[in-house]
Amino acid sequence: MAFRFPDPIYPIIDPGNRPDRSHVELAEEILAGGARLVQLRVKSGTTRDFVEIARAVKVLSDRDRAVLVVNDRADIAQLVDAAGVHLGQEDLSATEARRWLGPTKIIGVSTHNLEQAREAINSGAADYLAFGPIFATSSKVNPDPIQGLAGLAQVHRHCPLPLVAIGGITSETLADVLLAGADAVAVISAITHHPSPREAIRDLLARGRSVRRTSGSAAT
Repeated sequence: MAFRFPDPIYPIIDPGNRPDRSHVELAEEILAGGARLVQLRVKSGTTRDFVEIARAVKVLSDRDRAVLVVNDRADIAQLVDAAGVHLGQEDLSATEARRWLGPTKIIGVSTHNLEQAREAINSGAADYLAFGPIFATSSKVNPDPIQGLAGLAQVHRHCPLPLVAIGGITSETLADVLLAGADAVAVISAITHHPSPREAIRDLLARGRSVRRTSGSAAT
């Protein structure tokens, strides 16, 4: 069955510059807020640390019947039996990851321009594309050039795969991003910087679903 985003919000579990919140604590909050698809992003620490965190988050996602995708590491996704992996431009190619993970795992690919998007689409191995940054973002040390809503709309016109937008998206800009062609919106800072990540997810999901209803795009 072809992959589709279950909701217009794709939360990424990454405490970032909030050391007072662990990955597992943040995952608890995000899942309690109603997320049905989450991505685990661990950018520091050892591989052992990543595996331990991934195993703990997998227990939580299984408990709440949510789909877990692991960022960057196809090996860890396979080890913990996550639903799939999300790959950056410097990670394994989607084709290589597909050979490793097999036909049933979800593979997402981050892209930052139309050429990269076309390459990922033409590989035939990706289930969905991420595109951005749409706006300025604080979630990456060296972010790629801002693509804006026009860039997103351009990629949407050429993309037969589900498309998730990422980069500096807030509750205030969420509607504009969805209406520009994104099937879902990935969020990090809008969750981690909120006093209550659980309430942040609930609010974002409500706003996103409202846009889907208004625009006539049915959620799965």
